[in-house]
Parts: sequence; C-alpha cells; structure tokens
Amino acid sequence: MKRVGIVGLGAIGRQVCRALDEGIGGLTLCGATARDRDKGEAFLRTLASKPPFLTLDELIEASDLVVEASTQAHLEEIAPRTLARGRDLVVLSCGGLLGRGDWVTLAGKHGARILVPSGAIAGLDAVKGARVGAITSVTMETRKPPRGLAGAPWIVEREIDLDAIKEETLIFEGPATEACRAFPANVNVLAALSLAGVGPERTRIRIHAVPGLTRNQHRITVEGEFGSLRVEIENVPSENPRTGKLSYLSTIALLRDLGAPLRVGT
Repeated sequence: MKRVGIVGLGAIGRQVCRALDEGIGGLTLCGATARDRDKGEAFLRTLASKPPFLTLDELIEASDLVVEASTQAHLEEIAPRTLARGRDLVVLSCGGLLGRGDWVTLAGKHGARILVPSGAIAGLDAVKGARVGAITSVTMETRKPPRGLAGAPWIVEREIDLDAIKEETLIFEGPATEACRAFPANVNVLAALSLAGVGPERTRIRIHAVPGLTRNQHRITVEGEFGSLRVEIENVPSENPRTGKLSYLSTIALLRDLGAPLRVGT
C-alpha cells in the first residue's frame, strides 16, 4: 500500500483527500498539511480515516508520494525537499516546473519521479505522441470570467480594473514562459501543454476576460508532421473560480492509474 501525503487543502487538495479517504486501490492517505493549521485540522476531522495534520517535513517522511496542491511559490520549498528524500511528487502548480531542470536531475539522482496531471485540459496524450515527430506550432486560447483572473501579477502590476470590463477583452498574448510568471494561478494548463509538447518558449497563449462567462474555456491548436490537432474544452469552475473541476478530477484519475492493472492512454 503506497502512502500519499497532500500539501495544500484548498479546492483541489480537499477533493483529492476525499477521494483517497473513500478508497483508491493501492493507496492510503497518510496525512496532509496546509498554511492554516486550524482549518486544515478541522477538515481532516471530517474524513473517515482521520488522517493527521503534519508539518511538511513530517509529511514527506511519512509518504511514498506527495501531492502538491498549493502554489507555485510553495512548490519552491516542497519540490527539493520531497525529491531529495526520494519521494515521488505530483505537481499541480506545474508552471513552477518551467526552467527547473535541476529538480528533474534531483529526482533522477534519488530515484524519484515528478508526475504532472493533465489538469483542466485534454489532448496531452496526442501532443506527447506528436512530439516524437516534428511539431511546428502550439497555441492556446483561454477565456475566463474577469474574477477568475483577480490577483494575478499581470493584473495587479498594470492596475487593470477587472470590474470595468464589459465585453470580451484580450488581456495577454505571449509565450508560456512569460504567461506562467504573469498568471501563476491561472495557466498551469498552459505549463502542462508546454511540458508535453515543444517547450515553454515555443508555446504561445492568448488570455481573454469575458464578462458573464460561466465556464473556463480553453482552445488548443497543434500543427506538425502528424497533421493538425484542435481541442476545445469548457470547464465548470470549482469553488475557486481560478480552478476548473477537471483539475482535481484528473489528479484523482492519475492516482487511480498508479495502482491500476490496466492503463489506457499515452
């Protein structure tokens, strides 16, 4: 039985905890940690297995696999400490992986793996297959309600009044390298796409704010020697408007695959 620890008890972390508590073959929830200890302990007491609230170091020591469901900033602390202990790490704030080849090297040195769920998009299996050949371009268009972009560094630094947006507005256009710094909580889907495909420098995105939109929309276009790929998805937001429900559903699916005797897809 593989022991799983959860870092972060927000919209995604709580759902992953519930899924493990209800039962995923070959896995057991050994504990969790979060910024707010009181709220974290209160949530964990609602689970049937009553897993303990632990410090980060205690959690890493108790786990075989750690699920990061926190933030890019927190990942800077979580990743090296987890990988140096030889623990596998599931990364949801995968924008924080861009440019971190040192973490990949660290994982290899200690026999650990970094696992990235598909998150709130689809088609990564096809992109990974296409990458074996030649890919000429990867672009993504994202549309979100304005409140879903609140707090992003790009919005704050430019003092963009999201409440003043009354029609669809292009907020950002550029490469994944820049977008993941400008919108760290919004474009983990873009980071996953760039890691699966041609890299963050060659993966481009346009982000639109759309008043009245009730679902987060993503459109991916890939061109290459394999042909053309177009994927469109509309995500129902979770309780956190910046995160779609598919983000935690895909994480649960990844965990189920770890112990499954049959795995479908690349």
